[in-house]
Amino acid sequence: MYFCSMYTRQQASLIRQKFWTSFGQYMKPVRGAGGETINWLNYKTGIRHLYFRMDADAKHTSIFIEIRHPDPAIQQYYFEKLQQVKQILENVTGEQWKWQLLQEDEHRNIISSIGLIKHGVNVFDETNWPAIISFLKPRIIALDEFWVNVKDGFE
Repeated sequence: MYFCSMYTRQQASLIRQKFWTSFGQYMKPVRGAGGETINWLNYKTGIRHLYFRMDADAKHTSIFIEIRHPDPAIQQYYFEKLQQVKQILENVTGEQWKWQLLQEDEHRNIISSIGLIKHGVNVFDETNWPAIISFLKPRIIALDEFWVNVKDGFE
């Protein structure tokens, strides 16, 4: 098993870049729920400060709906609007996601998130890439389907 500490910062960056390029190419032929072409790696929700995020590192991979509005009251408002459509998210994904309101991130920014984490996968070990992709692909597709169904309520 390879760990990030085995690599220089530049080497680790290149490996991550290679993974995300591979994932992007893998997802390129997949159309959105509305039939349109989607940039899956940089998904546009159309709502400022509301993002779909995917990440992978030496210990896990994750997918989140992230709210980064600078005003905590507005961030809470978006979070509560998402809670109103929680059942739709769970129906589309077939899973219960973890909900976190007004938490501090690694850069001390206050964010809110709804997401899932898969532990025990390592983006620096290429043999783990199929497991990471198998985790991310159906969930980002499901998030798109969810968003097509609820986006109008956020505009």
